[in-house]
Parts: sequence; structure tokens; C-alpha cells
Amino acid sequence: MNALSLDTVLLSEDKKSIVILDQTLLPGEIKYLNLSKAEDIWEAIYALRVRGAPAIGVAAGYGIYVIASQIETDNMDEFCKQFKEKKAYLDSSRPTAVNLSWALNRMEKVLDENRDKMTVAQMKDRLCEEAHAIREEDVAISRNIGKLGFELLHHGDGILTHCNAGTLATAKYGTALAPIYVALENGWQDLRVFCDETRPLLQGARLSAFEMQTAGVDTTLICDNMASITMKRGKINIVFVGCDRVAANGDFANKIGTSGVAILAKYYGIPFYVCAPTSTIDMSMKSGDEIVIEERPAEEVTEMWYSKRMAPEGVKVNNPAFDVTDHTLVTGIITEKGIAYPPFDKAFENMGIK
Repeated sequence: MNALSLDTVLLSEDKKSIVILDQTLLPGEIKYLNLSKAEDIWEAIYALRVRGAPAIGVAAGYGIYVIASQIETDNMDEFCKQFKEKKAYLDSSRPTAVNLSWALNRMEKVLDENRDKMTVAQMKDRLCEEAHAIREEDVAISRNIGKLGFELLHHGDGILTHCNAGTLATAKYGTALAPIYVALENGWQDLRVFCDETRPLLQGARLSAFEMQTAGVDTTLICDNMASITMKRGKINIVFVGCDRVAANGDFANKIGTSGVAILAKYYGIPFYVCAPTSTIDMSMKSGDEIVIEERPAEEVTEMWYSKRMAPEGVKVNNPAFDVTDHTLVTGIITEKGIAYPPFDKAFENMGIK
């Protein structure tokens, strides 16, 4: 079994529910969930059953369509009112990943542009088409990022990645792991991948290591605090990471611990690349200081993954889900439109990103 064969987010055949791979159960169990209620879709996004910025965007597109298809009215004004209420509800599930609001806003734009031209039934069909388009575009975007990243690789390279930005984080291929999948398609069998464990939710241990191992890649799992010695020993030639939001100056938010990896890579002179669909670039934010960082429950640190609680009762816990990496630590940002190099604001403008 190859993880690339798994679908992360789909629309059910009867179009009445979204079908997601429950990533909280991986790698021990492969289970798909059929979700049709707004509350269940919200919970799946919040609880990281579906995760990764692009996959969240696909889930948002399909999710708002499924919810909208259940609105029982032929009055367009009432339909639009309820749509916008449900859209705002879904948008509250994860504050940091820009693809969530990006996809929901894209679906709302379809609504606003066609509300005077269509019946409610026609509108529902049009929203379904747009949700499908979001998914299909994500597959193409990930593959383009993979091709560009592949051109940066050399035979025998050791690649470090943090968290999971592989096929499980997108509709297909991924972002940070996409170059490795493209390398495999080109017959390269000598790459080595080092997966940071990625505390506290272990997306590197559970997901990236699972992906790379099932794909037949030489895979080594390391704890987050082992990155420095692994770099010092000369085992890492390049770093690929994903992201959830990029500011106009190139600062970016990714799973907690990413900024530490970037600092280490800078110290050891190792190229550090961010793999980011242009949908994750938020030009309305001048710097990473403006990015809202999601705070997660303390239980993820004190007892999750342990057979019994490992921390003292009552101890204070700080559990931000993301950190922001300064743009000065970034070698380049790989988008589907090309690789952006500093100064990033100018590079984004030249790509037509607004």
C-alpha cells in the first residue's frame, strides 16, 4: 500500500456528504468518515481529522456545498442568508490556515456573482462544480510544486521535513513531499528523508514517516530536538517544509517547531525551502506579526499519546499550534507559479499575487 493511493477528501457519490480520511487514526488504522452535518464537518477540521492547509481548503469547499445543499428554500435571499451563516461557522474552526477562509470566500464569491442569474437549485449545482474545481486545481498545483522542488535535488540527497505536507495534507502529492514523489516517478531511488517527529501531535512520526516508508523511500524518524545533530553530521542537504499562511514579506506560519529548524539550517548553511501554493500567500498581511496563532488544548502536551498522564496535575501549559518563521531564514518559497526568492514581496508581485 502506498499513501499516494489514499484519497484525503472526496465528495460522496450521492453528493450528500464529504468523505474524509480520518488522519487522527493513522498509521494504525485507515478509516474514512462520511460527514454531512455542519457540526461534524467543523469538528473534523478542528480536531485535525482532515489537516494540511490545501486539504482543509478542499474540505471547506465540499463542506459548504454539502451544507448548502440541505437548505430547504426556493427563495434566493433566504438561501444566501443561510449560506453566509454556515460559511461563517465553518470559518471559525481553524484560524491560522488561510486556505480555509480562501476556499469559503471563493465559494461565497460564486454565490454573490450568480444570485441574480440562477434558481436555488441551479446555484446548488454551480457550488458543487466550484468545489470540484478547488480539488482538481489542488492536485495540479501540488504536482507543479513537486516538479520545481525536484529540480533542486541531487542524487543521494538527505531531505529534512517537519510536520506533514505530503499527499495526506492535500488532495494529492502534497507540497513539501511532492518533490520526492516526483523523484520517484523519475526513477530516483537513492533519496533519504528525515522526518521530524513534530510534537505535540506527531504529524511527522504518524504521517510523513508513514507516507515516505510506504512509498519505498529510505526514511528515518527523528525527534524534534535531534535535528541539530543530524545536520551537524552532514546528513541533511536540503529542508522542505509546508506552511499554513505566508505574509507579504515572506514570513510564514507552519507547525510549531518549524522556526527552530530554519534557524538551525541557517547556522549549518543548509538551503531551507517553503512549499506554498499561492492560495496560502496572504498579501493583506505585511508580516508574520499579524498572523493569528491557534492555541491548542493542554491535554495534547500533558497526556495525549501516553498510557497515563505524564505531567503534574495543575501545571500551566503553553501549546501554540504554529510558530512564525522569519523571511530572512528562508532560501526560497516554491509555488506552483515558480520559486520566489528575496525580496519576497517583489517576487510575489511579479507572479501576479495580490
